[in-house]
Amino acid sequence: MNNHNNRVFLVDDDTDFRESMQWLLSSAGYEVISSSSATDFLELYQGEQGCLLLDVRMPGINGLALQQILHERNIQLPIILISGHGDIPMAVNAIKAGALDFIEKPFDDRHLLNLVSKALVIAEERFTTFKENQQIQLRYETLSHREREVMSLVINGQANREIAESLGISPKTVEVHRARVMSKMQAASLPELVNMNNRLKHS
Repeated sequence: MNNHNNRVFLVDDDTDFRESMQWLLSSAGYEVISSSSATDFLELYQGEQGCLLLDVRMPGINGLALQQILHERNIQLPIILISGHGDIPMAVNAIKAGALDFIEKPFDDRHLLNLVSKALVIAEERFTTFKENQQIQLRYETLSHREREVMSLVINGQANREIAESLGISPKTVEVHRARVMSKMQAASLPELVNMNNRLKHS
């Protein structure tokens, strides 16, 4: 885990609990950013890498609702849920919706720290993949309409002559477009181009 991946966001409406968690996590070397409500967190969060410790039951926007908002916004934070007594069914539903894990109060500090460490490893993987996908998308958006047509046919396995017939252009022109596609997408091979296409969000 690199030094830029030690940020833990904490959202819980219990002030004493937040202060206790702040001390525990800070003592373990983590940077802790705490919020007393989901609304405060949403106003504070700027897309940073890290993980989220989230109380299930809070006034206003509860943990499950915040989890759904983060999903809709494509926010990559791994979520560890903090569940009080009687909140277990809610926590299980959150796990089914993609949360990493949940801990029930009161919990063992070492168990929590192990979960945080695991979550930050996952965060690094998610954020790396997310940034790579963004770069691929930006490259794709530099392609002209014709280049996108050629790319689509290339990744479907069509030869230059077949593409030329399909688009009503010469094989030489297809070669030019194909070379531009490979260059703009920074793809060294056809399999790499296919992999990039699979990671794109086509409009």
